[in-house]
Amino acid sequence: MRRLARVALLCLGCAVCSLLYGLSQLALSLEQEPGGGGGRERQAREPATAGARRQAGSAGRDAAGSGRCKNLSVSFWNSYWMLPSDVCGMNCFWEAAFRYDYMKTHPSEKMHLAVVACGERLEETVTMLRSAIIFSIKPLHFHIFAEDQLHESFKDILEEFPYEGRVNYTIYPITFPSESAAEWKKLFKPCASQRLFLPLILKNVDSLLYVDTDILFLRPVDDIWSFLGKFNSTQIAAMAPEHEEPRIGWYNRFARHPYYGVTGINSGVMLMNMTRIRRKYFKNDMTPVRLQWGEILMPLLKKYKLNITWGDQDLLNIMFFHNPESLYVFPCQWNYRPDHCIYGSNCKAAEEEGIFILHGNRGVYHDDKQPTFRAVYEAIKNYSFGDDLVHSMLQPLERELRKTTHTYCGRVYKVFIKQLTKSIRDLYARRSKGT
Repeated sequence: MRRLARVALLCLGCAVCSLLYGLSQLALSLEQEPGGGGGRERQAREPATAGARRQAGSAGRDAAGSGRCKNLSVSFWNSYWMLPSDVCGMNCFWEAAFRYDYMKTHPSEKMHLAVVACGERLEETVTMLRSAIIFSIKPLHFHIFAEDQLHESFKDILEEFPYEGRVNYTIYPITFPSESAAEWKKLFKPCASQRLFLPLILKNVDSLLYVDTDILFLRPVDDIWSFLGKFNSTQIAAMAPEHEEPRIGWYNRFARHPYYGVTGINSGVMLMNMTRIRRKYFKNDMTPVRLQWGEILMPLLKKYKLNITWGDQDLLNIMFFHNPESLYVFPCQWNYRPDHCIYGSNCKAAEEEGIFILHGNRGVYHDDKQPTFRAVYEAIKNYSFGDDLVHSMLQPLERELRKTTHTYCGRVYKVFIKQLTKSIRDLYARRSKGT
């Protein structure tokens, strides 16, 4: 009898511990976290010209109605902190639990777009931001992570952008966890791995579209943003495949680490439900215990740093290899790169519908190796807001593209303007209706 009593007591103790642990993890995952968009650790630089621009990172907080929650100053690099009992009441637990359904039925009125710019990337980044502004319908908030010497230049240029009240921005310094900052900064290209830490820095942003600086939008950002509503209950992010044709794929031929799917994924365009990312416990090949986003990054780097070639993109491939149910894969025309045409056209979706997002990796906007890509970049860079898009952008661009037919990409130049033509037509239709 004594033995049975001890077993029963032990089981009861385990049950209580499990319950307490579950409640603590629920508290940990809540979105009611510190910082409100401009804490000391973040050191975000914001313009003082519009009150709306001081609302960085408020979409997630507004959606949950968390005004009742008390703020608390806690370092956002400490992934193990716990909320004190007086920070948030039980209502906030229930609001967080129902947020997924809320976001599907009440999409955010503001779209959040993030970019990381270092070195000589100012002009390229500004051109990307211009392309996002031209066609988008809902208001945009840009989260720009840049080296300190670029902050004033960004501010001066962005202050001249039109559409006051519809386009807001916040400028942030490049920042990594202090104990490993040097290692993260030198991974692949300077500052590229900053994107991995966006869910931990932008704590109050519910969803985010991250793009590389060499991205150009040829249709409204609203359209890729709408994929958030197509996520199932397990999906936390969306990316496009690295290749459509395995015979020229990099990962399936050369990778020395796990990767997603048949040809891997490209992280140059990454749509994230950051609320879900912060909550998820990831399966991995380092420990039988599932780890959260902030816990898994450094162990992954330590294990694979001698085997990865493309830095943070490789780490994302490893993560989604072990958690494939968490990724939504969108078609190649949402991340169209030189690989889709330099060896012959292999993005069938773009051939049918045109290119939606152009990704000029390999530096093709700035040399003569792929004049088709460069022509689109120059057309958007040189466009003046308010000019007629047909006469000042589309027609000159088509003339330049016709000169590129000696290249493989030039032979399919019509895919570069097919969607652009439709986007311009739709924009003028909206204007004629006053919307």
